[in-house]
Amino acid sequence: MNENVEEQKKGKYVLIRDGGDEEGNELGGLFYKPLPCFGLGIGWLSFLLGFFFPFAWYFATFLYLTNYYRRDPRERSGLAASAIAALIFTVALLITVLVLVFSGR
Repeated sequence: MNENVEEQKKGKYVLIRDGGDEEGNELGGLFYKPLPCFGLGIGWLSFLLGFFFPFAWYFATFLYLTNYYRRDPRERSGLAASAIAALIFTVALLITVLVLVFSGR
């Protein structure tokens, strides 16, 4: 620890380690843990499930809008993809309903 203080006083960069890192652990780090949901992450799993159950897109959109990705930034792309899919699905559903209502049926 004293060497780090001395190096810092000299103006050198000091390596900051995560609390879980150990000396012998080469792959340690905050994002070494696998993502939940079979390694896909909640966002990408919701994106894939949304093609069968569109409610999954809305669930992921809610997580995206509540900044769930701050826990793990790797989730951000999947949650954003699900939010975009929910938007497209909603617009397509709205257009379909309007066409059916105003088509005279």
